[in-house]
Amino acid sequence: MAKGDISTYNEGGVWKSKVEGSSRAAHAGGTKAQQQAIGRDMAKSRKVEHTIRNVDGTISEKNSYGHDPHPPKG
Repeated sequence: MAKGDISTYNEGGVWKSKVEGSSRAAHAGGTKAQQQAIGRDMAKSRKVEHTIRNVDGTISEKNSYGHDPHPPKG
């Protein structure tokens, strides 16, 4: 992930949303759905990518909210 992108993940049973490159989570607590909404809002306001991970660490979703370096041709 690029520095500045948002990641929503579970650490020690707590859902967190973090800006990549920072040492601490920006938001913590609540359910996965609540943290997904917080992470989505953060990513939209920063116009970056939002990665959502499952409890086991695998990626469940990735969304880009602007400045996509490889837009699809169509």
